[in-house]
Amino acid sequence: MAKRHINKVFVPEKRKLYLWDMDYQKLLAHGNDYFLPNLSIDLVIIGYEEDDLKCLLLKFGDKWLVPGGYVKIEESVDESVKRILEERTSLEDPHLKFLSVFGNHDREFSEEFKAFFKKSGMTWNKDYWFNNRFVTLAYYSLVNIEHTHPQVDDFFSDYAWFSFDDLPDMWMDHKSIVLKARNRLKEDAKHEVVVHNLLSKAFTMPELHQLYQSILEKKLDRSRFQKKMLSLGVFERLPELKKESRGRNPYQYRQKMDGA
Repeated sequence: MAKRHINKVFVPEKRKLYLWDMDYQKLLAHGNDYFLPNLSIDLVIIGYEEDDLKCLLLKFGDKWLVPGGYVKIEESVDESVKRILEERTSLEDPHLKFLSVFGNHDREFSEEFKAFFKKSGMTWNKDYWFNNRFVTLAYYSLVNIEHTHPQVDDFFSDYAWFSFDDLPDMWMDHKSIVLKARNRLKEDAKHEVVVHNLLSKAFTMPELHQLYQSILEKKLDRSRFQKKMLSLGVFERLPELKKESRGRNPYQYRQKMDGA
């Protein structure tokens, strides 16, 4: 399976996730005292590496899911999303875009949680607050993989970057969330510039061309693509050439600060 695997990184005490700052059993039994009931946040964190779009997943038992969390009672939703993304990636000024609401009438996963708890030798109670139906607000975030430092906690044994074309077995409806984000990014790329953090700050037109081909999942005429991108007026050509190989030294560009 095509994934960029990174061994588990335990969270240092000073960077401990909010969810685990409180007593473990208290959290399981009385989470509704700390978080808005029946509402969760899920994040599809997207990076680009070796001409391939990848998403960050966490391992929960023997399957994988997208990073997420809950909205603290004293938080706004926006504050919660930024906090969860920072806790999971260490990124303090992230790109974020709302994706969709997932809230089918039967969206509750008590049987999945029950199986995981029993397999892990953990105490199970059918009245735990997270056994109820949950509506989740899903977002996607474009990140630079090299600058992203994922964090796991006691529930998750590992994390990895998976190609969208080779996703692992996933819990609940999280594969649907990931594929929805993949399609939304494709649609967004047709109407706006989506460089953001996927490329380095300085990049060449061939690199941008390859990125868009990966996002759109189709071949693009290079000359037409470059003319279209430059006509947008959002890229600034840099004086330095990128030395790639003999006879091939393309100009580098960067996105203007006031660009789209």
